Amino acid sequence: MTTIYSVDVRVETPINDTEVTDRVVDAVETLFPETDVGTEPGRVVGETHSLEQFSDRLHDQEILDTARREFRDGTDGDGFEFSLKKQAAHEGVVNFAVGEPDELGDIEVTVTVREPSVAEYVDHVAPPTRDGTPVDPDGR
Repeated sequence: MTTIYSVDVRVETPINDTEVTDRVVDAVETLFPETDVGTEPGRVVGETHSLEQFSDRLHDQEILDTARREFRDGTDGDGFEFSLKKQAAHEGVVNFAVGEPDELGDIEVTVTVREPSVAEYVDHVAPPTRDGTPVDPDGR
């Protein structure tokens, strides 16, 4: 049986005076290509209902355990949030932001999960691993 996921994802990041707006938009679209991206004064904002392609990047970069830890650390009752380095995103690389925010600002991602549960969606996006390999061989 296929699980239907119902999520809302909001992606936002500041646009600094020293940055070119199109490059900031490109950074967001590179990591979240399925996102409807726009600009507001001083910010790039986007919304999507899927993290499938982001999940593919986590698998390709083999950083599932790191992603799970970041998602877990940012979990609240209805979802989770995490931050990414904007400069790495320009290069198509997922690099979680920890500690103090970057001087250009980080890409902030907020995920609200309606169906199934937050834990099940985290398992879908970044499945548990054993020795760096997803535990479910039939999974992604």
